[in-house]
Amino acid sequence: MPRGPAKKKTEDTTSQSLQSKLWATADKLRGHMDAADYKHVVLGLIFLKSISGRFAQRHAEIVAEGDGRSMC
Repeated sequence: MPRGPAKKKTEDTTSQSLQSKLWATADKLRGHMDAADYKHVVLGLIFLKSISGRFAQRHAEIVAEGDGRSMC
């Protein structure tokens, strides 16, 4: 008997199970905060990640322009 369809069903179930666990974990981490208010937290984290990347890039450019020594 072919096992192809059974494997597909298992993968779909595992994927759905993982997705539901991730969603439940995100809800638990969010706590009692309304989803509309949570966007401010997430947007702040995205902003910090963006600024951090730009800082690292600019720092590397400045070090490359200089004599190769870093003050850090």
